[in-house]
This record gives sequence, C-alpha cells and structure tokens, in this order.
Amino acid sequence: MRSRFAAPSARLALAAVAAVAVTATAAGTATATAPADSRSNTARACATKDLSFKVSLKTQAGGYYLVTAKANSGVTCYLEGVYPSASFGSSADTEVAPAEHAVSERVTLSGSTAAYAGVNPKTTNNDFGKEFDYLHLSVAGDETNAVTLALPETATVDRPVATNWHADPADAVPFAN
Repeated sequence: MRSRFAAPSARLALAAVAAVAVTATAAGTATATAPADSRSNTARACATKDLSFKVSLKTQAGGYYLVTAKANSGVTCYLEGVYPSASFGSSADTEVAPAEHAVSERVTLSGSTAAYAGVNPKTTNNDFGKEFDYLHLSVAGDETNAVTLALPETATVDRPVATNWHADPADAVPFAN
C-alpha cells in the first residue's frame, strides 16, 4: 500500500523551497516598508524643493527662456517628461501651456546632471501682452511649493508655452507653430 505522505527526500525539498519563499517574502516586505531617504541612490520623483533652477535667455526660435534644473546636493530624483508648472503672474492668462503634445523620456537628476525646459513667453504675432520680470515655477503636481525666478530681462507675455523636461537643452527649444 502506498503512503499518502511524500517520501523523506520530497519533504526535505518542499521544506527548502518553503524556507526560501518565506525568506524572500520577509526581505521584500522589509525593503518595501523601509522609509525613503532622499540621499539614497534610488531615484524617486522630484519635488520642487529637491531642485535648484537657473533661467537664461536664448535667441533661437525667436527668443525664449531656458530653465535649467539640477538636483540639490545628496538628492537623486527624476522629472517626468512633462512640462513644468509655470506662470509669469497670478492670472490664468500668464500660465504656460504645453508646447509639446506627448510625454518625453524621464530625466534622472543627480550630481551635475541637469534637465531643461524651454519657456516661450509670447506665441502671438501682435503688439499685445503684459510685461513681467519674474517666472513662478514648480514641478508639475507640486504647485504649492513654487519658486520665483528673476528673468534675465523683462518679458512681454501673451499665450506662453513651455516644453517638456529634457536631458538635452537642444530638445527644449519651444518652436512656434
């Protein structure tokens, strides 16, 4: 008569597999519940406070502002390939709209690696617009922590647009349609 129980070698093999599974699950749980550390090498989504910004004036494509974002010391994070949340003033007509209609590649920032977005303050071909000396900018989704950046020169603003964040500044030129 055959026993309903597995042979001793089969039981040992099952016990070994079960031990490995329990150990892997415990390790996975410990890793998943560990608190995030902004100084670790694991990239997480950037918040506005994780970055430092610089604005420079460029003459290509009729003129635009190039925004350069770098991670603060000890921070490794990424910017999704979407445009930054930005405005020149507090009214809705000075908020930037997307210059691109698709999501770009994610840009991981750490050390000297930078991300670039181009902001064209005036996309209309007329003499209208409001003048501003500052750009209010934040990472999309973190608008309550916006920073205010002085512009290199006064901007005339009428229907502004911004490109997505890019790893190459040449990809951040907001060409007029």
